[in-house]
Amino acid sequence: MLQGVLARLDDAGNHVPRFTAPRCLLERQAVGGCDACHATCPHDAISLGMLGSSIQIDPDLCTGCGLCVQVCPSGALEYNLEPALQSVRDQQDAASRAAPDASLTCARSGAGGPSLPCLGRVTPALLSAAGAWGAPLTLIHGDCAACPVGAPDVPERLERVLDTAQALRAPTGKPARVTIRPATPEDASRSLTVSRRGAFGALFRVGKQHLAQSVPESPLPFVDWSVPEDRTPQEWTWRARSLKPAPPDDAAIPWPAPLVDDTCIDCPVCTNVCPTDAITRDLQPDGGVKLLLNLSACTGCMGCLHSCPPQAIHAQTHWRPAAFNAPLLLRESDSVM
Repeated sequence: MLQGVLARLDDAGNHVPRFTAPRCLLERQAVGGCDACHATCPHDAISLGMLGSSIQIDPDLCTGCGLCVQVCPSGALEYNLEPALQSVRDQQDAASRAAPDASLTCARSGAGGPSLPCLGRVTPALLSAAGAWGAPLTLIHGDCAACPVGAPDVPERLERVLDTAQALRAPTGKPARVTIRPATPEDASRSLTVSRRGAFGALFRVGKQHLAQSVPESPLPFVDWSVPEDRTPQEWTWRARSLKPAPPDDAAIPWPAPLVDDTCIDCPVCTNVCPTDAITRDLQPDGGVKLLLNLSACTGCMGCLHSCPPQAIHAQTHWRPAAFNAPLLLRESDSVM
């Protein structure tokens, strides 16, 4: 009976992704803006606001597929990663299970086990974390061509997500063991495996709420922008955490981020448009200025590069592990022009 209850975990959370306006390149007025979510949404649920200054999501059209979250360059749109991460870890840690691998399945695939409304919600951080834990992970999708939730090319998108995750795993010497495949009739017998802690949490959440087979989720709280650590999206926090085993000191970690050359005029544009406040501009008592970069908080959106008036910013695609340990000095000037 318990297994039957746990196979139908609550889906009471809001299926619309959380939108954090300060992280949106449109809200930040970055040059060129961004329409990735609008262009990607297969259901026309996302529209650009007046003069392209923001986005709006129609909850009646949004299916919760997560494809907009996959393509958002700055983490302005996101779902809570931790339930899916916990599910993969629970399956790996279970003493016994019917399947030899952890799995996440499309809710419409007919496969058993933990499921998501659409595998469009799978991101590089999730796959990289699975690689760090050594968990073989199988992503099982249904008939994407006929699915009303996601898009026909979800399997191809998953391959691109996996490519990104494997590039991140490469410096660790431990690639993620991920298989992407369609569901088969045998997958219907897959069991949902959770830890004892997860089991009690699931039972508590179910209560009298509507039950649906899914990885449990709840709406993310609003970001407290007064807490610097909260400004970094979960996706990039977990990408950094998943760099295990620790890469060698001379490893090149793929993490696109800006560098500043001597043509910089010390204006505040890059700090103003940075969607996670990864770039900070510290005015010194002697009238000088230091431009600092928190690499772990940088999403590589390059809003700063496209907005820089003298075009003094350039992208560096790979960094040594030590660059993640402390803020990087991008530029230091004796006086502000």
